[in-house]
Amino acid sequence: MWFAGPARRAPIAGHPRALRLGFALRPGMKVGLYGGSFNPAHDGHAHVAETAKRRLGLDRVIWLVSPQNPLKARHETADLAHRIAGARAIAQGPGMIVTEIESRLGSAYTIDTIRALKARHPGVHFVWIMGADSLASFHRWKGWTQIMHEVPMAVVSRPWISLKSRFSPAAQRFARYRHPSQAASRLAGSPTPAWVFLFGRFNFQSSTALRERLRRSAA
Repeated sequence: MWFAGPARRAPIAGHPRALRLGFALRPGMKVGLYGGSFNPAHDGHAHVAETAKRRLGLDRVIWLVSPQNPLKARHETADLAHRIAGARAIAQGPGMIVTEIESRLGSAYTIDTIRALKARHPGVHFVWIMGADSLASFHRWKGWTQIMHEVPMAVVSRPWISLKSRFSPAAQRFARYRHPSQAASRLAGSPTPAWVFLFGRFNFQSSTALRERLRRSAA
């Protein structure tokens, strides 16, 4: 979701309400947007989504399964239908929604997806959710500074990378906009830029490790 998808932009730019999204959101709701390739989805992803939902008091968390991560080779990414199915098997909690809406929108980048969803759902308080590993490379995303100005952001601690991510280019550039974790429940309604770093128990699963395990078992 940080990433490039198909280059079909017309549904976003020209007809923001023309496409049925498959889920209903109401004004006043606090909704987390959790993007990624989920290649494959695992308990660590669920931990990030559930932590953000609980700590921020979100009504929904929408898992935005990206068509393709441009920071990785296409052959490294499983097909979209397979990744959607895997994410749905993991995102079992109440209020969790898994969708391929980026592919259906023809959204090229995260910033496009966020703006399209805001246009479709005025009055909904969106928050971008990511693990600390994504914050470490966030400055490589297209339009990353604009994303910070579009929606508040919640970063959930992840093993090994949390300290590095807190000193990443994005964290340093937006340091003065970081809110204390005790104020996380008010983040969704905060003026942007606004972000919070949420500490908690670590979940050590990773997509990279799972893919390596599958390769070894298939060898």
